[in-house]
Amino acid sequence: MRNLFLAILTIPLLVGCGSDRFVVKTRVAGQVETRLDTPPVSPSAGPVKPVVVQPGASRIAIVDVDGLILNTPFVGPLSCGENPVALFREKLEAVACDTCVKAVVLRINSPGGGVAACISMRHDLERFKERTHLPVVACLMDTAAGGAYYLAAGADQIVAGPATVTGGLGVILNLFNLRDLMAQFNVIPQAIKSGEFSDIGTSARALTEGEKAILQAMADEFHNQIIADVKRSRPAATDATAFDGRIFTGSQAKARGLVDHIGDLDEALQLAAGIGCPGTNVRPGAVMYRRTNDPARSIYAVTANVPLQGSGLFPSLPGLDRAKMPTFLSLWQPELSIEKLGGK
Repeated sequence: MRNLFLAILTIPLLVGCGSDRFVVKTRVAGQVETRLDTPPVSPSAGPVKPVVVQPGASRIAIVDVDGLILNTPFVGPLSCGENPVALFREKLEAVACDTCVKAVVLRINSPGGGVAACISMRHDLERFKERTHLPVVACLMDTAAGGAYYLAAGADQIVAGPATVTGGLGVILNLFNLRDLMAQFNVIPQAIKSGEFSDIGTSARALTEGEKAILQAMADEFHNQIIADVKRSRPAATDATAFDGRIFTGSQAKARGLVDHIGDLDEALQLAAGIGCPGTNVRPGAVMYRRTNDPARSIYAVTANVPLQGSGLFPSLPGLDRAKMPTFLSLWQPELSIEKLGGK
């Protein structure tokens, strides 16, 4: 039984995920195996370059957005990935410089993320459309909720799958009162502050009514901005339930004007090709933009994006990981520690 336990116990050690190579050590049944691997994501691997993932007559660019959207790099000893905001801008710039591209498919599989990060990406998309005049079709994959849908709403057309989970257009700031938990370990905070609201949002105590009012006003302001921007690009979205934070299936979203078509990624590519190259009915070609150490062999290729995972080193307390992100979020995230898996 002991040998079986050791056989299934795997302890990976990643060193320098942002470098060109890293070392992986695996302990199996008491033996340590060491191998050198190339990290799936590394900004030092050079700029993104076009990779043909589907041959065809026209050239449609697929810009993929996967996982949790935060304006921070997911790089560290136990994490791997890039800053999604920076990577999105870099891919758009690469598409703009590719004169062969006739249209863009924005492939999204994300629960959302930070309000500021998603607004920044939406502005990048709008400026890209204004500068290039290329049609953009958003394709919602498994999940495209909160800020991820807000980004998709900046496209000219939106395609969702029949099993897509979308909507979730609300704003949340995750704060937790850990005073009683800290007291169990005899941890007593002794804050010295200047300014009544200097420690607003601290986990060491409950929020006061004045603090709640301040934070609620900020959440309402961000929510109103999201609603205004979505309605500006999606004038058919007039149903109030579309903006109360609830999630929808693809067909429910279509009934509320949030989605134009029900289909898959292939249909989104065909739709984009029809807009960018009118009169052509042949299978469109597709290209993605990847670094040299991040291969893509099909239109569904995903770049690894895994935020810091500390459950193997530190105790995992419900809500603690969300409390480490002091930012207003627009996302659908019912599981408290899902950030560890990049929103998947």
